[in-house]
Amino acid sequence: MNTYDFDKTIFYPDSSVTFYLYCLRKFPGAVLPTAPKSLIKAAAYKFGRLSAKKLKEQLFSFLPKIPDIDATVARFWEENRRRIAPWYLAQKTEEDLIISASPEFLLEPICRELGVKLLGTRMDKHSGRISGENCHDTEKVRRFREAFPKASTENFYSDSLTDSPMAEIADRAYIVKKNDVRPWPFENK
Repeated sequence: MNTYDFDKTIFYPDSSVTFYLYCLRKFPGAVLPTAPKSLIKAAAYKFGRLSAKKLKEQLFSFLPKIPDIDATVARFWEENRRRIAPWYLAQKTEEDLIISASPEFLLEPICRELGVKLLGTRMDKHSGRISGENCHDTEKVRRFREAFPKASTENFYSDSLTDSPMAEIADRAYIVKKNDVRPWPFENK
């Protein structure tokens, strides 16, 4: 099985940020009232006083005011599917797994269209609340092993060295910067 991070790896730039901006454009009355608190929490996160989970819940706190979240996500992907990296589309297989910190509800439609499996942050699409942990760093490995206890990952692709825990369990790993795919810069593997 080949495993891929999503944001800034096979989708550029970041799907959560792109979706937030999309909703700000389409539903300013839902998003703008949450923005001041989101900015305060973003600053707290930057200075290490808030978890990524709590920041993400705040950023997505506008979700209860979106009238039809499923239709909104579908329209978002109609506009943004073109951002899927051509290098990925050229090598994609139905055995692929996308493992991402982005919310599963956001990535499910595009992963279904691509015909690939998905593990992401479990967020309620109606409330913005996260069940469990943000699917990032070592949580990706835990979720991978929970979902596929007998599987291994042959090739792992990510844009970020924070995904080193996943890279370490892969047979081969690659760092991706836009469309430039290179071997992972392991120190001692």
